[in-house]
Amino acid sequence: MAAEGCEEMSGNGELEESSAMEDAEVPAPPPIEMAEMSEENGSATLAAEAPVDPDTAPFSLPPATEDEEGELPADFERLWKVAHDNPQDFTTWTDLLQYCEQESHITASRRALVAFLARYPLCYGYWKKFADLERRAGYNDKAEEVCVQGLQAIPLSVDLWIHYINLLLGTLDMNLPDSPARIRRVFEDAVAAAGLDFHSDRLWDLYIEWEKEQGNMKNAASVLDRVLKVPTQVYNTHYDKFKAHLSSHEPKDVLSSEEYEELRTLCRQSQKAERAEQAQEEEEERPPGEEEPATPEGTDTEELMQKIREQVLLHRDKVYQDNEGEVRKRWHFEDAIKRPYFHVKPLDRVQLRAWHSYLDWEIAQLSTDTKDPDQDQSQEATDGSEVSAQPQEGSEEATVAHDDHRVRILFERCLIACALYEEFWTRYVHYLEPQSVDEARAVYRRACEVHLMYKPNIHMQWATFEERHGDLTEARRVLEDLEKTLPGLAVVRLRRAALERRAGQLDQSEALLQEAVTESKEKPMLHAFYSIKLARLLLKLGRNPSRARRVLQEALEISPDNDKLHLNLLELEVSGEPWTSTEAVQECVTRALAAPLAPHTKILFSQRRLQYAEDYSNSIQSVLSVYEEHQKLLNELGGTKREAENGDEDPEKLSKSEDGSAVAVSAQVPPTMPHVPITTPPPPVMGTDMSSQAGYGGYSNWYQQPQYGNYNYQNTWNYNQGYYPPS
Repeated sequence: MAAEGCEEMSGNGELEESSAMEDAEVPAPPPIEMAEMSEENGSATLAAEAPVDPDTAPFSLPPATEDEEGELPADFERLWKVAHDNPQDFTTWTDLLQYCEQESHITASRRALVAFLARYPLCYGYWKKFADLERRAGYNDKAEEVCVQGLQAIPLSVDLWIHYINLLLGTLDMNLPDSPARIRRVFEDAVAAAGLDFHSDRLWDLYIEWEKEQGNMKNAASVLDRVLKVPTQVYNTHYDKFKAHLSSHEPKDVLSSEEYEELRTLCRQSQKAERAEQAQEEEEERPPGEEEPATPEGTDTEELMQKIREQVLLHRDKVYQDNEGEVRKRWHFEDAIKRPYFHVKPLDRVQLRAWHSYLDWEIAQLSTDTKDPDQDQSQEATDGSEVSAQPQEGSEEATVAHDDHRVRILFERCLIACALYEEFWTRYVHYLEPQSVDEARAVYRRACEVHLMYKPNIHMQWATFEERHGDLTEARRVLEDLEKTLPGLAVVRLRRAALERRAGQLDQSEALLQEAVTESKEKPMLHAFYSIKLARLLLKLGRNPSRARRVLQEALEISPDNDKLHLNLLELEVSGEPWTSTEAVQECVTRALAAPLAPHTKILFSQRRLQYAEDYSNSIQSVLSVYEEHQKLLNELGGTKREAENGDEDPEKLSKSEDGSAVAVSAQVPPTMPHVPITTPPPPVMGTDMSSQAGYGGYSNWYQQPQYGNYNYQNTWNYNQGYYPPS
């Protein structure tokens, strides 16, 4: 049996290849002249592999069964509670696992490992520890089940596949007829799931050596044929092994029957032609009466076998050269990836950019191969001329499907190292969604239910995805689960309310906002925010201004110093019918002026009341009365008058034009102002000394003040994040 590669266990349970093995197996980068080859060569066509299924369902390990060891260790409950109180702290989990391992208590170890792997399923080293724990305890079936569960969570783990295969080789009775077939099926599953990984060489080598041990030289040659087309880290060693395998066995014992007969016929014809030519030359030189020596018919000479081997290598050499080109194009991307395994420690920006660059290139290769039919046809012709153990698909559809499989493999590799980064999950969804909504949904499920449980943006993107595709029930569930996980997050409650509103359930939307208002009374800022949202819903969609007014008034009783509440209530009153809203506007402004608001805010309210009187009052006396009150307020607040009305503009200051250039405003202002009626506000002139506008009508530019005019209170809350996935 082939031995597993040398490994070392890191502190977090991850397996790393030893430096000795790396020195022995990792080849030098391809020659310089290869690196200059353009990317137009395309990718070599491989045998159809089973695609990596992105719908890796969340695994569910069986509940830990109590053994006969009695009570749990003394400190187990304490460490267990610490880990569960802060489940995002990786160190608390490793402390718990190390303690259980030191105590050698199988029940405690099972409980800890089940809980840990449910939260961190990509730590393949701990899956191996779990399987070894069960095997040492004599539970081979449970050890096998643990490996299967781990491979469902991380199917690209070459180490875990090798561990699983070695477990089966050590526990199955190979004398039974079904055992070799089962091992072979597992090997096929392994190379289908992880065989395209750049670091999958050890898996392929184990498969080849096992077939040799079984005496299946043709199967071993077939596996070597397949790996010759896979760009891996030590790709060159596979070709050397193929040549050694071919030279140490008869071609008929290595090649498939079809390929052997075809090459044998071809070589015999060639040999026959050479002999005929040679015989003609010898006949001319042969003495008279001497006969030609007889050659036995139907016998395969060593010379014929050598010719067959040469033809086999001639065909494989083209495959090897194509594969070397693929390795050459990927080498610098692979070399830039320093941490291909999962870890909770953040990756630096260089590593994140390396993954993005690699994905960009691989996806671009897919587009290039699809748009280059001439290259595909030439590649098909090359593949069609080869005779291999397994027939190859030469169609363009098969090539595109295979290249798509490469892209998916790379995404899956990326999501192991970058599992805690939303951007890569979102990018994978964007790639899969045009092909399959179900596959994209499965990626969202993996991200949100396993790896990114506490990151709200990707959950909200998932809800938007479900709503866009018509599954409102699932969208509701996603948002409800997120709110349970992160209670009190305003953006989630707003998303739920907006979802119900778009679905035509206005009552449910109102109920959600009303519930939020009720539950947030202990948090004045949040209570005011929800109150404003509820009031706007009631006013704009419910057409119920009285209820909206009541909501804002009740909120003002809790937060009388919240200027946003005052502004929204004023806006509500101003939007009513002028002949019924005058008193309400006056009452609203009076309340705001009596509230503990900033002086400039009070001036804005007074200015708004003055404008309302100018626009809708029936008598000049009422306008003048409001104006006198406004002047009185300005006098009381002293130096804020000029700043509030005129924005502290000074004719000596520079003003920026629309194109961004600074110009002296004094050169643009006419020396005198034209006469206008007193009841019409003067036109605002940027840069002019506005002291002449201090009289009635000089409030025309109040609404230009940025702190009031546009009601920019939404930006203060900063809740409108993550609605659409970033492009």
